Amino acid sequence: MSERYTITPPSLEVLFDALARDGARVVAPRQTTHGVELGDVRTPRDVATGYVQAITSAKGVVFPKVERILGYRTQGRDVALEDPTPDARPTVLFGLRPCEARAFAALEALFNWGERDAFFNERRQRTAIVSVVCTEADEACFCTSLGSGPADPAGSDLQLHPLADGGYAADVRSEKGRALVALLGDRAAPLAPEAALAEPAHLEAAFAGNALPAVLATRFDDPVWAEQSLRCLGCGVCAFVCPTCACFDLQDEADAGGGQRLRCWDSCGLSTFTLHASGHNPRERQSQRWRQRVYHKFAYYPDRLGMLGCVGCGKCSRACPADMSLKEHLAQVARSS
Repeated sequence: MSERYTITPPSLEVLFDALARDGARVVAPRQTTHGVELGDVRTPRDVATGYVQAITSAKGVVFPKVERILGYRTQGRDVALEDPTPDARPTVLFGLRPCEARAFAALEALFNWGERDAFFNERRQRTAIVSVVCTEADEACFCTSLGSGPADPAGSDLQLHPLADGGYAADVRSEKGRALVALLGDRAAPLAPEAALAEPAHLEAAFAGNALPAVLATRFDDPVWAEQSLRCLGCGVCAFVCPTCACFDLQDEADAGGGQRLRCWDSCGLSTFTLHASGHNPRERQSQRWRQRVYHKFAYYPDRLGMLGCVGCGKCSRACPADMSLKEHLAQVARSS
């Protein structure tokens, strides 16, 4: 059986209808008043087109912003524990950019480093990823600097490549992707040899990402971190839109009748992230927090997990209210090494 198919716009309608009948959730980029954001959609007509990158990240599907991981109720002297079951509906992430599809490998490595995270893995197991090859890029994109590219299939279960005359060439990358194509039946025709694929975006590498771990090994006390952080507001928006950032805090809430423990998104760029109960803060300056963010992704991740903690999507740079560009800052560090 061919592993490359032609999928037309009417075929996508059939796919979405089949997913709805199966009770699956479809999350895709959609146009909102704030821009293109990822959210639930019902039909292919709800999916945004003509944009470079969604504002928000798909990581919230497998790692929610706020998640209840423990609960209990008190009844006199007795305490009844509640073991929350993660909401793990079958979910299709449709229309992700290849960089964001690739980001799930970094999340998987982190949430299975040491102990396996049951909440994350339950959701991830039930999530399929359909990416779309990029035909446009902007100044914030830098996937090619990190060894990837606008048509990188890594992390995708099914990758769609726009055809020059409309529709998509669909590349099956996993059993999940094969199951999605099977929902189309005979509407998924083998890709014709003469089919013309749209040209992927051309993106020159700005620096050599694979050299960054060695560069950073000698730059910990470099004044470049203070210089680069002068504009940083410490707002944490870069971490919240990032598809690979997974810092979290645990918050306990309780009253006379019981309580719960919540896992909430956090950021190493926030001033309270390392604040001790004593009042001491080992990263009291924003330059130290900015350095931590860079080292976490480009030194500590490679050392501990064997991969970079960044995919070059540029979401952080687009979202930054102070117009900080991670791409430019990394290129500066690489040039001055």
